[in-house]
Amino acid sequence: MKRHRTATVVTLLVTLGAVTAGTPAVAAQAPAAPVRVAESATPVVAALDRAAHPLRTVEPGGDTRDLRPLDRMTGDARVVGLGEATHSSHDFFALKDRVFRHLVEAKGFRTFALEAPWSTGLRLDEYVVHGKGDPRRIMREEFQRDYLWWNNTDFLRLVEWMRAYNVRHPGDPVRFMGDDTAWTGPELYDAVTQYVAETRPGLSARFAELYRGLRPTVETGTYIEQYLNKPLTDRKEMAERTGEALRLLRRQGQGRDREAYDRAVQHATAIDRTAGQYAFDLDDPEQTAAAMRYRDEAMAANVVWWQRHTGTKVLLSAHNAHIAYETMDPAHYPRMQGAFLRDRLGAGYLGIGLTFDRGSFNATGPDGAIHRWTLGPAGPGSNERTLDRVRHRDYIADLRTVGSPAGAWLARARPTRSIGTDYPDGPYDIALARSHDVLIHLHQVEAARLRDR
Repeated sequence: MKRHRTATVVTLLVTLGAVTAGTPAVAAQAPAAPVRVAESATPVVAALDRAAHPLRTVEPGGDTRDLRPLDRMTGDARVVGLGEATHSSHDFFALKDRVFRHLVEAKGFRTFALEAPWSTGLRLDEYVVHGKGDPRRIMREEFQRDYLWWNNTDFLRLVEWMRAYNVRHPGDPVRFMGDDTAWTGPELYDAVTQYVAETRPGLSARFAELYRGLRPTVETGTYIEQYLNKPLTDRKEMAERTGEALRLLRRQGQGRDREAYDRAVQHATAIDRTAGQYAFDLDDPEQTAAAMRYRDEAMAANVVWWQRHTGTKVLLSAHNAHIAYETMDPAHYPRMQGAFLRDRLGAGYLGIGLTFDRGSFNATGPDGAIHRWTLGPAGPGSNERTLDRVRHRDYIADLRTVGSPAGAWLARARPTRSIGTDYPDGPYDIALARSHDVLIHLHQVEAARLRDR
């Protein structure tokens, strides 16, 4: 591990990050774009040419006819995972905004899910549905430490569009959810204890004892730091208490209000998952890998709960690795959210990976500071090198139906950019067709604009 234990483990627990020293791509200013090859030079590229649907732009708004092929690819999926090859490139974030707006109008999607804590999602949902709170303040308070990448101008624009949409469609709102586990805000502790006080007042004192010392009283980043610095015995004891609170709540039964009961149980589950996430021995590589599996399974369970209880179709935003079926790094990430979603939803889940040939992104460097990194064209032998030879600058391709010989080429693992919160990171050997159903390739990306920095 390249960073001190606390920082590295938080990177693992919160967002996909660098944990092994792969072969780093060279950070340098991208050269001018080469002349595009007019004709396909190889049979693989020729097959990709036939499968590729050109993408007009990544920016939201305007004509979306170029996204219609995605409608057919999406089919009847209830959850669509949309990835990113870096955690902080404007083009990936803008494209997610554009795709979500299109799926809302064309396919009836109503929820945007983000790789962010469950309680964070609820705060943003209160804003987009009811106009409660200031999204800038919510993002500033919630997106701290390794979540800071989400505090960008693109996601702010998306959240504000969602609110404007709901003002126009109050009877059929779009929703916002967070599926992650590294933090649970104080409002969820309050919601659970209030439910208990109203329905089982005799248990209030017991719940107060079980949640003792857990309800956050400091800001998000500080809370996570303090939690991780607690001795393992303390973290395990805290998880035992949150687990007991959840079991106790479940034993009481639903009573007369099934919806309120289900909501309270889910909030108590989120509290327990946060405590459970930190109850692993993070100095033990096997235990750390188990914590990563725990996190991905928990994120998938949160998405499935939301989809089933709201009845909405969900666009899930996360790193390529987390929406994938196969892990790119089995030693550290044994099983990914995409695989768990496929287990739970079958064909009701669809995963879309994103790749890029060159461009910039924000990431934390070896010095612990955030830098803007710029990469030149992908190297020989990489997936991106071949993908960028397709005649379209940016395009969408259904990997399930690509013709020969590209189908076999896509099923083989080769170096691929997959950059988390830290850089250098990767590349990793990834078989695109075994990891994703659909691919969107972008010729060039630029770093996102981070807020409050």
